[in-house]
Amino acid sequence: MEKGLLHKQIMDFFVRNFDVRQDKEDELDTIESIKKGVEFKGTNLWVLIFATFVASLGLNTNSTAVIIGAMLISPLMGPIMGFGLGLGISDFELIKRSFRNFATFSVITSTLYFLISPISEAQSELLARTQPTVYDVLIAFFGGLAGIVASSTKSKGNVIPGVAIATALMPPLCTAG
Repeated sequence: MEKGLLHKQIMDFFVRNFDVRQDKEDELDTIESIKKGVEFKGTNLWVLIFATFVASLGLNTNSTAVIIGAMLISPLMGPIMGFGLGLGISDFELIKRSFRNFATFSVITSTLYFLISPISEAQSELLARTQPTVYDVLIAFFGGLAGIVASSTKSKGNVIPGVAIATALMPPLCTAG
């Protein structure tokens, strides 16, 4: 009898502390919220362009702090979350829209920046983004899981900026430009 009681207490502990459904947002609201964040228009587009210039400057001047700042202000998580949602619910149109918004504006902006930049020598911050490893994939995977869990709850918290920094998505896009 003692073993059964201990088992129940352990199970109750895990359910009480690890059940992500306790603070779950309505699924349709979550999907709609993520879909709204996919498009870059107006203010969002300008913020992305400015963040791309900031990240490109940080890569050019070898400034880690500037690169981190660019990741904080960048609105790239919208299309990235949209891409993941599209994969999860098999919405090919959402996947295409998300990818187009994710890659197009930041790569074009960084290409323009590097075309007019007087600095032509690649710094270590820029070169570090040219050879991704399996660790980069793992960081993106677990960061994405954190983003999924946070986005599906009522109290979103400050996870999305942390995911944006941890996965460091802006610098590789600027490097591609």
